[in-house]
Amino acid sequence: MHEPAWRKTGSTPDYRFSLANERTFLAWIRTSLALIAGALAIDQLAPEIAPAPVRVVLCVILAFLGAGLAALAYRRWGLMEAAMRNNRELPFSGVMLVMTIGVAAAALVFAVLILMVR
Repeated sequence: MHEPAWRKTGSTPDYRFSLANERTFLAWIRTSLALIAGALAIDQLAPEIAPAPVRVVLCVILAFLGAGLAALAYRRWGLMEAAMRNNRELPFSGVMLVMTIGVAAAALVFAVLILMVR
């Protein structure tokens, strides 16, 4: 497998920091899988929650958030590793704000839909 160029720069960081970075990556992947599974579950297990077009749009948005998070998780992991290898400040990520807003908006919409079904 091709080794990223940043692995050839700087010095190897303390393994504890690298492992913590890897655990964070895995947490982002788990969150990504949860978003995708939630989208699938809502579509397949709760068809009465909303009219089909509304339900499909909401599920597609959740699935895209999950797919986007999975893709960004690897990039973020690499950026953090590179920063640690080169003794630089860890980079800021706006992904957390986007995910927070996206998931909070979806939760609010689904709460309203659940109340309307009852």
